[in-house]
Amino acid sequence: MDTTTEGRMPAAFIGHGNPMHAIRPNRYTEAWREFGRSVPRPHAILVISAHWYTNATAVTAMPRPRTIHDFYGFPQELYDVSYPAPGLPELAEHVADVASPTWVGCDIDSWGIDHGTWSVLVHAFPDATIPVVQLSLNAFKGFDYHLELGRRLNELRDSGVLVIGSGNVVHNLAAVDKSRPDDAFTWASRFDDAARSVLTSTTPTEVAALDAHPDFGDAHPTPDHYLPLLYVAGMAGEEPMSLLVDGHQAGSVSMAAYTVGLDVTAQSSVTEA
Repeated sequence: MDTTTEGRMPAAFIGHGNPMHAIRPNRYTEAWREFGRSVPRPHAILVISAHWYTNATAVTAMPRPRTIHDFYGFPQELYDVSYPAPGLPELAEHVADVASPTWVGCDIDSWGIDHGTWSVLVHAFPDATIPVVQLSLNAFKGFDYHLELGRRLNELRDSGVLVIGSGNVVHNLAAVDKSRPDDAFTWASRFDDAARSVLTSTTPTEVAALDAHPDFGDAHPTPDHYLPLLYVAGMAGEEPMSLLVDGHQAGSVSMAAYTVGLDVTAQSSVTEA
């Protein structure tokens, strides 16, 4: 079902959560799979992942990016996952051009496809044949920088590029409570609700101001998992975003996902069987 504006790809923010989602299907991964079925086949995919949080703004420019297993302590089955999608050096160059005057470096051998990207794409685009490029998050820049860069990159959607931000609206691993597998702390719910109110309004870019929310410090001890949301909100501009799926895990992780340019019916936050 293609419900996008003709000639323009949608964009999405995906709450990726635990890397085990890559190998354990559930209602979140089914929502990602349905998202992949619902969009026109992209010419390429640009992912802004929380897990490439570094000291510069860069884009992967290698023809064959490696699958990065950037975690430890998980079952061998997860380390065996490979997502052999090709890269697209010419898209990397295009990203750098569109971002101007913001400088974007081209990475030819350092990074690849990290789990913030492949744990989602193995469900959304399991054949791994669509070229994938990643954009890093510059840890030295403020929220307005990331929001504005998202605005500039919005024009990529007109050339068949699907843009995905991969992080979490709430992400506090220090507060994880495994006795709450599908539940949220009160502060986590409050912040998730505040973000939803803004994102589904006509001013989704105001999520960049939610660092002033009283629960932001608990929701994000570090900003890396929040920043990808700013890119997609910048692309939305004044267009309300649509909730793709919602829910919480381990008390302190929001699994909410949003789209822009695609009409969806959200899967609710009912507890899984």
